[in-house]
Amino acid sequence: MQNSSSVTVFTLHGLNETASHKYIFFAFTLLAYLFIWLFNLTLIITIIIEKTLHEPMYIFLCNLCVNGLYGTAGLYPKLLADFLSDSHVISYSGCFLQIYVIYSYVLCEFTILTVMAYDRYVAICKPLKYHCIMTSLTISRFLLISWILPLCESTIAILLSIRLPLCGSDINKLYCENWSVIKLSCVETTINSICSYFIVLLHVSEALLIVYSYIHIVRACAKSSEEMRKFMQTCLPHLISLIGFTISTVFDVMYSRYGSRNFPQALLNFLAVEFLVIPPLLNPLIYGLKLSQIRRRVMRVFSRKVHILR
Repeated sequence: MQNSSSVTVFTLHGLNETASHKYIFFAFTLLAYLFIWLFNLTLIITIIIEKTLHEPMYIFLCNLCVNGLYGTAGLYPKLLADFLSDSHVISYSGCFLQIYVIYSYVLCEFTILTVMAYDRYVAICKPLKYHCIMTSLTISRFLLISWILPLCESTIAILLSIRLPLCGSDINKLYCENWSVIKLSCVETTINSICSYFIVLLHVSEALLIVYSYIHIVRACAKSSEEMRKFMQTCLPHLISLIGFTISTVFDVMYSRYGSRNFPQALLNFLAVEFLVIPPLLNPLIYGLKLSQIRRRVMRVFSRKVHILR
């Protein structure tokens, strides 16, 4: 058994069965990462430069896209390098940095989606008080909470994991993940489990807030066809993003904690990275296609660039 003092690198075993097709996987992964950057950056730039989009819903959406770029930066560069390498290792510090980025991305994504649900609740259920409630100060507070709370949670979780002496260095995933490192510990990990359950309970409370918001939103929208049209236009994209991200994250958590190695490696790899592929790709597309204001502004930005090039 290895002692923690000798663990300077971790070996990732998620790509063991992809060696024969590594260039194909590299090409598709690179293409996906480029599309993620293209879609999210387009939405971010459009929202920033178009003053008519400087409203709470679009500001929160902009942060959702920024978080998507932040989270994928923790996976894709290292994964692409591993596809072209025969040895899939990561340094001790690099491993915990990757854990921190991906962990904080997940928590931040869910917190932003919760804030967006509250914003839609106020807009539909209390339209006359919307601008009184969603002031610039309120928006700033929500944005601070959306970033600072997940970053603090991730910092505490990482510090609790770093203190553990490790009796191994093999991780059976494509990337470093907190629970995979905790399982390598030579000592009891009760404190880590308590911290994890506390974080889960905190974000379950966010989920309950989302459910509460949507119960009232649906009730309000059921009263008229105009309100239902508004729901389909502004709330449906958020609901699709929320459900997609939640399902993706649950799959990864279930795989990390209770996954069986009897499943094909390709399936396990897909489940492991699904929450870092589908939400960052689909979020800007869903909002860009469904919200007419964003769609028109994106076309306007592109038409300006084409005109300048001519």
